[in-house]
Amino acid sequence: KLPTMKMLLSLIALLSAALLANAAPPTCYSRVLSLSKEITESFKDLQTSKDVDSCVAMLPRLYLDIHNYCVLAKLREFVAYPRCERVLEVSELKEKARSLYTIMISYCRRDLVFLTDDCNALENPILRPIEPS
Repeated sequence: KLPTMKMLLSLIALLSAALLANAAPPTCYSRVLSLSKEITESFKDLQTSKDVDSCVAMLPRLYLDIHNYCVLAKLREFVAYPRCERVLEVSELKEKARSLYTIMISYCRRDLVFLTDDCNALENPILRPIEPS
C-alpha cells in the first residue's frame, strides 16, 4: 500500500509542476505580441463588418508588426485620426491601440527589439500564414 501512495504523490507532484509551468505570467514581449495580433484582427473584422459607419473605410490602415520601429508612428496616427468618434468599435480599437503604444514606450521599452524601420512594410505588408497558437 505504501509504494502505491508514494507513486500517487509523485504523479500529483509531476502534474502540479506541469500546470505551474503553463501558468507563468506573460512577459512584456508576449503581452505586446498578443495585443498587436488582437488589434490587427479587430481592425480586419471592423473593415469587413456591414454594420459599421462608412467612415471606417477611411481609417488609416492598421497592420501591426511590433518588430518594425515604424509601428509606433502607425499607432500614433491611428489613435489621432479625427473621424469615427461616434462609432463605438472604432473608439474601443483606438483605446487598445493607445494601450499598446503606452506599453511599448513605457513598460516594455527595454524588452523590445526592432528588427527593421521599414514604414512601407506596414502599409503594404507581405502577409504570412498565421502560426497556430
